[in-house]
Amino acid sequence: MNRTAMRENAFRLIYSLEIQKQDNLKEQIDIYLESENIESKDAKEYIEDAVLGIDQHRAEILELIEKNLKSDWKIDRVSKIDLSILKLAIYEIKYKEIPFKVVINEAVELAKKYGEDSSKNFVNGILASIVNK
Repeated sequence: MNRTAMRENAFRLIYSLEIQKQDNLKEQIDIYLESENIESKDAKEYIEDAVLGIDQHRAEILELIEKNLKSDWKIDRVSKIDLSILKLAIYEIKYKEIPFKVVINEAVELAKKYGEDSSKNFVNGILASIVNK
């Protein structure tokens, strides 16, 4: 499984957790990995690291998103899909030392695939603003 596929799986799990508001993350990760038949050790480690890392740095990640929204926007106005993409991308940029151009490109691709028509521009704008600061 390549990094793009791992990232997409991580996004899908993050999104489902965003909707379900589950408590036991480790259990939810295991259920997801089993239900999606994810066997690759690298994929399992990446997905688990992303979900647990986002949870660990939740306050900082949400603060970064909120600071970079337009002044009349609140974070609860952001779609769950866009929010999930942004959480994953910010985690990778800030805590995983993955080149920001790669992360932004992948995040925009996820936004095109899963989000609304405006999602790709919204995600790109927020991430560009974060990187430029």
